[in-house]
Amino acid sequence: MSQATSDKQTSQVIPSDLVDLLQTTTLADVATIGPNGEPQVNPVWFGWDGEVIKFSTVRGRQKERNLERDPRIALLIVDPTNPYRYIEVRGKVEQIEDDPDGSYIDEMAKKYMGVDEYPYKKEGDERVIVIIRPEYVSKR
Repeated sequence: MSQATSDKQTSQVIPSDLVDLLQTTTLADVATIGPNGEPQVNPVWFGWDGEVIKFSTVRGRQKERNLERDPRIALLIVDPTNPYRYIEVRGKVEQIEDDPDGSYIDEMAKKYMGVDEYPYKKEGDERVIVIIRPEYVSKR
């Protein structure tokens, strides 16, 4: 599939009436597939740039190990003002990229906490950015 075709399909995957949910400061519940096929779900801060969803994690955590082994992922984002309105996004991890200086988690701390730097950084943590390209959406 060409990049132009892929971009066109991605922009059509997220319904325009739910884009606002991707711009809120609500958490996304991220579901990955564990080593024995069991689901694993964690809440995460996330960002949306109009094409991909991103979140930060520490290298070696279970969700990162799960995604390295199997890139399939689902995210559930519930409207904080109406719990019956939500969007579930399914897709594949397009890339896991290093974030050696933690700039992306700092960006998310600004969005979610209003601070310039993530206050819970631990020495020795290797942060990565998980990049997801939406492929399918279910909504309410």
